[in-house]
Amino acid sequence: MAHAAGLPVTPDWPTWEATVLLHVRLPRVLVGLCVGGGLALCGGALQALFRNPLADPGVLGVSSGAALGAVIALYLGLAAHSVWPLPILACGSAGLTAFVVYGIATRRGQTPIGTLLLAGVAVGSLNAALTSFVLSLSLANYDIGRQLILWLLGGLDGRTWEHVKLVAPVTLVAAGLIIAYARDLDVLLLGDVHAASVGVDVVRVRRVLIIATSLVTGVAVAVSGVIGFVGLIIPHILRRLIGPHHQWLLPLAVVVGAAFLVFADCLARALIAPEELRLGVLTALIGAPFFLFLLLRHRREGLL
Repeated sequence: MAHAAGLPVTPDWPTWEATVLLHVRLPRVLVGLCVGGGLALCGGALQALFRNPLADPGVLGVSSGAALGAVIALYLGLAAHSVWPLPILACGSAGLTAFVVYGIATRRGQTPIGTLLLAGVAVGSLNAALTSFVLSLSLANYDIGRQLILWLLGGLDGRTWEHVKLVAPVTLVAAGLIIAYARDLDVLLLGDVHAASVGVDVVRVRRVLIIATSLVTGVAVAVSGVIGFVGLIIPHILRRLIGPHHQWLLPLAVVVGAAFLVFADCLARALIAPEELRLGVLTALIGAPFFLFLLLRHRREGLL
């Protein structure tokens, strides 16, 4: 019995079928599962952490920070020699963005939520502007410019076992850490003062969850490009179905978010076959109307 990617392959499999299944399809699906589950988990955690029903993993500017780092790696040609420079720069830029935003918003050990959100918007806008600047420079070279644009539109094509090895451990460890704070997130929904009165270290919980969600988001963006709205859509649907208790909401967000992104990837490959619709475009087409619906509903209810 032969082996490929550590998995058994029966001798009667044609070589090309084994190659397509184990080295093309399977890594793509596994990366999609990790990215979708991670983004949905981060969305559910951030919405509780900020008590903001419209929050998602891009709220701190981390997604745009990861995109900037990845674009720099692509523009400099570092990603052409190895799979690692792109995720390393993307994660480093995402982490740097998180710490800059948190540092700007924190004063004397306190981090007001409003200030944190405003700092995230400001730093995220700066990251987006720098990304556009690098993109404009790259257009002088057609191949690099095309590669950057395709990456910024998001997608799972070309994912390998190296990407799986990068995203899976980080997502699993961070998911376990975030889910461990499910009870604290339930209490934080009632406000910082109430949470502190029942023994929750609000500052520590907020710091740990910001770092964990930023790391998951950074790794997800590094391996899949910019894919939005997954962290917004899935937690809202689950909250309507099963309620706000995070001990159930967060694990289910991982499962449903993973399944949603893999399904969306299959849909993106089938809608305009033989061409492939970019995954980030498809999730935006689904998520943007959903976001507007939530915005209008909350404004009508006086919540915004």
